Amino acid sequence: MDMTADGTRSAGTATRTATAVVVRAEDAEYVPLPHGGGFTLLTDGAPLGANRLALGPGAAGARPHFHARSAELFHVLAGTVEFRLDGAVETVGAGGTVLIPPGLPHAFGATADGPAELLAVLGPAVERFDYFRALGRIQHGLQSFDDLLPEQERYDVYFVDRA
Repeated sequence: MDMTADGTRSAGTATRTATAVVVRAEDAEYVPLPHGGGFTLLTDGAPLGANRLALGPGAAGARPHFHARSAELFHVLAGTVEFRLDGAVETVGAGGTVLIPPGLPHAFGATADGPAELLAVLGPAVERFDYFRALGRIQHGLQSFDDLLPEQERYDVYFVDRA
Protein backbone atom coordinates (compact mmCIF):
# COMPACT_ATOMS: atom_id res chain seq x y z
CA MET A 1 0.00 0.00 0.00
CA ASP A 2 1.45 3.36 -1.02
CA MET A 3 0.79 6.73 0.62
CA THR A 4 0.30 9.60 -1.82
CA ALA A 5 1.08 13.28 -1.24
CA ASP A 6 -2.61 14.12 -0.64
CA GLY A 7 -2.97 11.59 2.21
CA THR A 8 -4.73 8.88 0.24
CA ARG A 9 -3.62 5.29 0.27
CA SER A 10 -3.56 3.16 -2.80
CA ALA A 11 -3.70 -0.65 -2.75
CA GLY A 12 -4.03 -2.03 -6.25
CA THR A 13 -7.15 -0.49 -7.75
CA ALA A 14 -8.68 0.60 -4.39
CA THR A 15 -8.01 4.05 -2.98
CA ARG A 16 -9.12 5.32 0.40
CA THR A 17 -8.62 8.57 2.23
CA ALA A 18 -7.33 8.47 5.80
CA THR A 19 -8.59 11.16 8.16
CA ALA A 20 -6.91 11.67 11.49
CA VAL A 21 -8.75 12.98 14.53
CA VAL A 22 -6.77 15.38 16.70
CA VAL A 23 -8.23 16.58 20.00
CA ARG A 24 -6.16 19.11 21.87
CA ALA A 25 -6.62 19.27 25.65
CA GLU A 26 -8.00 22.80 25.48
CA ASP A 27 -10.61 21.75 22.91
CA ALA A 28 -12.01 18.74 24.79
CA GLU A 29 -15.39 19.19 26.44
CA TYR A 30 -15.48 18.59 30.19
CA VAL A 31 -18.57 17.26 32.00
CA PRO A 32 -18.16 17.76 35.77
CA LEU A 33 -19.41 15.21 38.29
CA PRO A 34 -20.42 16.06 41.86
CA HIS A 35 -17.71 13.98 43.58
CA GLY A 36 -14.97 16.23 42.19
CA GLY A 37 -14.38 14.16 39.08
CA GLY A 38 -15.70 14.38 35.55
CA PHE A 39 -15.66 13.19 31.97
CA THR A 40 -13.29 14.66 29.41
CA LEU A 41 -14.95 13.89 26.07
CA LEU A 42 -12.28 13.03 23.50
CA THR A 43 -13.72 11.30 20.42
CA ASP A 44 -17.26 10.37 19.47
CA GLY A 45 -18.52 7.95 16.85
CA ALA A 46 -16.69 5.75 14.38
CA PRO A 47 -14.25 4.16 14.47
CA LEU A 48 -13.59 4.64 18.21
CA GLY A 49 -15.15 6.60 21.04
CA ALA A 50 -12.89 7.75 23.86
CA ASN A 51 -13.14 9.67 27.09
CA ARG A 52 -11.09 10.27 30.18
CA LEU A 53 -12.90 9.80 33.47
CA ALA A 54 -11.78 11.16 36.82
CA LEU A 55 -13.48 9.69 39.90
CA GLY A 56 -13.38 10.85 43.49
CA PRO A 57 -12.57 8.38 46.28
CA GLY A 58 -15.19 5.62 46.34
CA ALA A 59 -17.18 7.14 43.46
CA ALA A 60 -19.05 4.84 41.11
CA GLY A 61 -18.05 5.11 37.47
CA ALA A 62 -20.89 3.07 35.99
CA ARG A 63 -23.72 0.91 37.25
CA PRO A 64 -24.00 -2.66 35.85
CA HIS A 65 -24.46 -2.60 32.09
CA PHE A 66 -23.23 -4.20 28.87
CA HIS A 67 -22.66 -3.19 25.26
CA ALA A 68 -24.26 -5.39 22.60
CA ARG A 69 -22.09 -4.22 19.69
CA SER A 70 -18.94 -2.70 21.17
CA ALA A 71 -15.91 -3.83 23.12
CA GLU A 72 -14.67 -1.46 25.82
CA LEU A 73 -11.09 -0.95 26.92
CA PHE A 74 -10.21 0.78 30.20
CA HIS A 75 -6.67 1.88 31.00
CA VAL A 76 -6.18 3.02 34.59
CA LEU A 77 -4.14 6.22 34.51
CA ALA A 78 -4.05 6.90 38.26
CA GLY A 79 -5.37 5.42 41.48
CA THR A 80 -7.13 2.09 41.83
CA VAL A 81 -10.38 0.96 40.20
CA GLU A 82 -12.63 -1.93 41.19
CA PHE A 83 -14.21 -3.63 38.17
CA ARG A 84 -17.20 -5.97 38.45
CA LEU A 85 -16.99 -8.26 35.45
CA ASP A 86 -20.01 -10.56 35.11
CA GLY A 87 -20.03 -11.14 38.89
CA ALA A 88 -16.24 -11.37 39.37
CA VAL A 89 -14.37 -8.52 41.06
CA GLU A 90 -10.98 -7.33 39.79
CA THR A 91 -9.02 -4.52 41.42
CA VAL A 92 -6.72 -2.77 38.95
CA GLY A 93 -4.13 -0.10 39.75
CA ALA A 94 -2.44 2.57 37.67
CA GLY A 95 -0.94 1.18 34.49
CA GLY A 96 -3.40 -1.74 34.32
CA THR A 97 -5.80 -2.37 31.45
CA VAL A 98 -9.15 -4.15 31.25
CA LEU A 99 -10.70 -5.22 27.92
CA ILE A 100 -14.40 -6.08 28.04
CA PRO A 101 -15.96 -7.93 25.08
CA PRO A 102 -19.45 -7.16 23.79
CA GLY A 103 -22.20 -8.70 25.90
CA LEU A 104 -20.23 -8.97 29.17
CA PRO A 105 -22.01 -7.22 32.08
CA HIS A 106 -19.68 -4.85 33.92
CA ALA A 107 -19.53 -1.96 36.37
CA PHE A 108 -16.66 -0.05 37.94
CA GLY A 109 -15.72 2.62 40.43
CA ALA A 110 -12.81 4.13 42.32
CA THR A 111 -11.74 2.37 45.50
CA ALA A 112 -12.35 4.21 48.78
CA ASP A 113 -8.65 4.88 49.38
CA GLY A 114 -8.34 7.64 46.80
CA PRO A 115 -9.34 9.17 43.48
CA ALA A 116 -8.83 7.37 40.17
CA GLU A 117 -8.50 8.28 36.51
CA LEU A 118 -9.27 6.08 33.51
CA LEU A 119 -9.03 6.26 29.76
CA ALA A 120 -12.06 4.51 28.26
CA VAL A 121 -12.14 3.49 24.57
CA LEU A 122 -15.15 1.90 22.89
CA GLY A 123 -15.13 0.32 19.46
CA PRO A 124 -16.81 0.10 17.17
CA ALA A 125 -18.20 3.27 18.60
CA VAL A 126 -21.56 4.90 18.52
CA GLU A 127 -22.09 8.59 19.17
CA ARG A 128 -22.26 8.77 22.96
CA PHE A 129 -21.27 12.30 24.01
CA ASP A 130 -24.95 13.07 24.73
CA TYR A 131 -25.02 10.00 26.98
CA PHE A 132 -22.10 11.33 29.07
CA ARG A 133 -23.72 14.77 29.24
CA ALA A 134 -26.92 13.12 30.51
CA LEU A 135 -24.92 11.20 33.14
CA GLY A 136 -23.51 14.49 34.37
CA ARG A 137 -27.01 15.97 34.68
CA ILE A 138 -28.25 12.81 36.43
CA GLN A 139 -25.44 12.87 38.98
CA HIS A 140 -26.18 16.53 39.72
CA GLY A 141 -29.90 15.74 40.23
CA LEU A 142 -30.97 17.70 37.14
CA GLN A 143 -32.33 14.69 35.23
CA SER A 144 -33.76 11.28 36.12
CA PHE A 145 -31.82 8.09 35.41
CA ASP A 146 -35.07 6.66 34.01
CA ASP A 147 -34.72 9.13 31.10
CA LEU A 148 -31.83 6.97 29.80
CA LEU A 149 -33.83 3.74 29.69
CA PRO A 150 -35.51 4.42 26.31
CA GLU A 151 -32.07 5.36 24.91
CA GLN A 152 -30.27 2.06 25.64
CA GLU A 153 -30.20 0.89 22.02
CA ARG A 154 -29.17 4.33 20.71
CA TYR A 155 -26.13 4.44 23.01
CA ASP A 156 -25.43 0.66 23.03
CA VAL A 157 -25.61 0.75 26.84
CA TYR A 158 -27.98 -1.84 28.29
CA PHE A 159 -28.52 -1.58 32.04
CA VAL A 160 -28.55 -4.92 33.82
CA ASP A 161 -30.57 -3.92 36.88
CA ARG A 162 -33.24 -1.87 35.07
CA ALA A 163 -36.05 -2.89 32.74
